[in-house]
Amino acid sequence: MVHLRSRRRLALAVPLVLSLTASLGFLPTSASAAPATAGAVRAADDGPNLAYVVNTRTDHRTIESVQREIVRNGGSVVASYDRIGVIVAHSATADFAARMRAVRGVDSAGATRTAPLSAAGTTDEGAVQVLSKTEAARLSQAAAPGEEPLEADQWDLRAIGADRAARINPGSRSVTVGVIDTGVDDTHPDIAPNFSASQSANCVSGKADTTYGAWRPADADHYHGTHVAGEIAAARNGIGVAGVAPGVKVASITVAQPDSTQLFYPESVVCAFVFAADHGIQVTNNSYYVDPWLYNCMDDPDQRAIVDAVNRAQLYAQRKGTLNVAAAGNSNDDLDAHALVDASSPDDSTATTRTVDPHKCFDVPTQLPGVVTVSAVGVKGAKSYYSSYGQGVIDVAGPGGDKYQIPDTPSKNGRILSTLPNDQYGFLQGTSMASPHVAAVAALLKSAHPNATPAQLQALLKAEADNPGCPSGPYDGNGDGVVDATCVGGKRVNGFYGYGVVDALRAVK
Repeated sequence: MVHLRSRRRLALAVPLVLSLTASLGFLPTSASAAPATAGAVRAADDGPNLAYVVNTRTDHRTIESVQREIVRNGGSVVASYDRIGVIVAHSATADFAARMRAVRGVDSAGATRTAPLSAAGTTDEGAVQVLSKTEAARLSQAAAPGEEPLEADQWDLRAIGADRAARINPGSRSVTVGVIDTGVDDTHPDIAPNFSASQSANCVSGKADTTYGAWRPADADHYHGTHVAGEIAAARNGIGVAGVAPGVKVASITVAQPDSTQLFYPESVVCAFVFAADHGIQVTNNSYYVDPWLYNCMDDPDQRAIVDAVNRAQLYAQRKGTLNVAAAGNSNDDLDAHALVDASSPDDSTATTRTVDPHKCFDVPTQLPGVVTVSAVGVKGAKSYYSSYGQGVIDVAGPGGDKYQIPDTPSKNGRILSTLPNDQYGFLQGTSMASPHVAAVAALLKSAHPNATPAQLQALLKAEADNPGCPSGPYDGNGDGVVDATCVGGKRVNGFYGYGVVDALRAVK
């Protein structure tokens, strides 16, 4: 499997026009008051052809002027999100970003990659375990009356009361969860009944493609989004598995590159948040981090521009009524630490080892204002060995699976069972799997409270969660005798679980 790096702040930033520098309290980087020097267009042939985000003021005159400067400096405009002041551009001019940062009205500008696509990454979720038809038939014999054929292996549903919640309120058809991911196979029999094609698109280029079927995964190896979609809303139709919210709809917004890298570039994610907001999607699930940087540092102009662009888009979605839920990550990082080691960035060229301050370098989108940050737990309710954590960072937790926490199920598999492309099923683990459980519970809350704002939904998520508190002794997630993480906080809120593990049953009562 390729590198699907998965992943908060509690307060919503208010005015849409605020840049990240204002909403997170950073000092803005000033741009020159003078426009770019007049002269011939710079030849666009002295560097790799890269994608850029150019973030501007949102008035019409500024946006038109900046678009002209993009062309004059050897670039082309791919998409312009005028309401948030984000322009996606392509250019082969080596110093294109620096030239654009000198343009009047530009707040930030930077490359969204370090090299043309070339490198595949790795995942710490582990390879998917595909369930064979023979094994599926064997496991289905354990299904109780009224259960889906494979539900006996879905310990995660029972862990958060989702099986009982479905009998009370399976979720409203007027609520849609947008799966921003590798694409969703909407022909899967467990997904087809709840799929919303009118709210789906392909955003890989940075511009939404709503051609029928464009939202589907490029191939069977792009299975991540289909797995996530099934966790959220697999139908209770007597086939396969059940989702946490089997009555709501799911949409697919594809952002992963269609090749083996499956990278999630910033321009694709900007497009996805804006599309979700403009198409009435109430909740988005974000089980990834934005490539090519695991952490985007504000003292780097390119990384700063990435944070600014994605933040503008997700804030826009919030203001339009969309709650954004994101996975905390699978590095077992303390996101409230003073320093972290990042040895995986950039992941589209040659990675170097660097030390970053997680208070100044951000995992995007999970560390953006108002995004619900989700950690993972296993069947025993303990933090999954891989799950990142952090006091004041994690909002809530959800079942993400843990191969070291073994359930009493027919398969004895501690990972999460869900849908895969081509009518298949399989097991995965990761905060990528925890996040859709939380997104689904948020959808149940939205079904019960249709007028709730994103901020109110987040408060409801925290209120219904059940917090196990920090472990009584040292935390050794993988059982090797070494302390793997330290939990800070109390029973009400702490760094491992935030406000607690979400509870679907409480959400519908």
